[in-house]
Amino acid sequence: MQKSFLTILLSLISISIFAQQNYFQQHLTYNIDVTLNDKDKSLKGSENIVYKNNSPSTLDFIWFHIWPNAYKNESTALFQQIRNDTSRKEKLKDVAYGSIDGLGFKVNGKAAKTQAHPNPQYIDIVKVLLPNSLKPGDSITISTDFNVKLPSYFSRSGYAETEFMVTQWYPKPAVFDKDGWHEFPYLDMGEFYSEYADYKVNITLPSSYVVGATGVLQNANELAAYKTIGAKNNANRGDKPTIYTPIEKSATKKLSYSISNVPDFAWFADKDLVIQYDTVKLASGKVVDAFSYYHNKKNTLWVNSIDYIKDATKKYSQWVGEYEYPVVQAIEGPKNNASGGMEYPTITLITSPDAKKETLDGVITHEVGHNWFMSMLGSNERMHTWQDEGFNTFYQFRYEAEKYKANSIFGDAIPAKIKELPTDKFLASIYGALTNVPMESAIETPAADFKTSEEYGIISYAKTALWLYIIESQIGQEKFDKAFQAYFSEWKNKHPSPADFKASFEKSLGVNLDKYFELLNQRGKF
Repeated sequence: MQKSFLTILLSLISISIFAQQNYFQQHLTYNIDVTLNDKDKSLKGSENIVYKNNSPSTLDFIWFHIWPNAYKNESTALFQQIRNDTSRKEKLKDVAYGSIDGLGFKVNGKAAKTQAHPNPQYIDIVKVLLPNSLKPGDSITISTDFNVKLPSYFSRSGYAETEFMVTQWYPKPAVFDKDGWHEFPYLDMGEFYSEYADYKVNITLPSSYVVGATGVLQNANELAAYKTIGAKNNANRGDKPTIYTPIEKSATKKLSYSISNVPDFAWFADKDLVIQYDTVKLASGKVVDAFSYYHNKKNTLWVNSIDYIKDATKKYSQWVGEYEYPVVQAIEGPKNNASGGMEYPTITLITSPDAKKETLDGVITHEVGHNWFMSMLGSNERMHTWQDEGFNTFYQFRYEAEKYKANSIFGDAIPAKIKELPTDKFLASIYGALTNVPMESAIETPAADFKTSEEYGIISYAKTALWLYIIESQIGQEKFDKAFQAYFSEWKNKHPSPADFKASFEKSLGVNLDKYFELLNQRGKF
């Protein structure tokens, strides 16, 4: 018996080591300059990308996402998906289209030809043909100008009144991994898969705007102003906050941001935003800057939003692994009942109405949590949404249970007697109730294959959380947490697949988990 167990354990370890030895990921370095024209809702930019080929393959082309073109007309994959979903097509009332043009790709200074994607719906993807083959281990510099017409805000990117949500905005190489190219189109239901990169981004815009962006603001005076004003608003949470005023009298300002080893860059801008600032001290002693940006209105629940950001960062660091970045942020966006928010590295957009503190806290926590399950663990969200949304929901449910005896799925429907239970019994009741919710699709369903956003949500979020709870309840929370922390440590800043997650968990626990992972393909309720 002892010999058999040892054989199994050695086999699991060797499988994991083999997977890591054959693993590769490309690396990119971006330098981007962009200017916002807030009058005609447009961007004018240029970028230089150093692309290092860490794969064993010689590359003759690189697929690029040019996602603003997804908003260009009614025939794109984005519009077709929304129109075919009865629960989402209301989003398309009175939309203003967006697009990208002015592209002129150069590779190491030489003009590069491009080819359109063969699927006519995929006008937001272009193939850049390399003048010379890119061999394994070599790097090239790719440059291009670009102009973006921002759409009205209806699917993550765009403008709404005075606010700008600048996401999916720059030409971006698709992921190339062991499975080849992942040159998928932008979709409303279904998120992303991106190469890790280092970013330096200069943003020029009118001086009156407050900006929240991925990474660390490099302008010392501007950063000091944000921190000073933000600290005052954190200390005095009344209806008369201190509002940012431009530091200099010039009409425009150039803000510079820098961040390393993240899969994306997004930025948000609005006038008259309230800034809050504080720091988060993690168990290791690491101190992280925390910012909250929200609209200046009376009796807003956002006055306590900085606390929610801090609590989420501490809890996820404790449960999953230490927060990697020097800053964590959340910004209030346009109200949108079809979406709670959208995450990007170090910053998240929150669009859920702030009806009550438990709800706002839960949404902020979920979106902040995506810094772990999207950014630090960069799974292929389009193919395996559960590795992102489901993992995150599992920890969100734990957070809500510990802090409020609440749950974002069941809301006010939870009986008072259930709320009186200890946290572990409360969670058992929540997951017990979830087993009675219709869940027809299998967890392992690509995002684009779900027929409706409701099915996408209940399966990718709730059914996956239930699946993880089943595993946790069998092995115990302490062992589960240690296994998950080992997975995080092993695959941080990489692209773990479902097989990688399974191998890591089996290695940590020393047991075979086939019977649990088979449930990922099971249709209907567990």
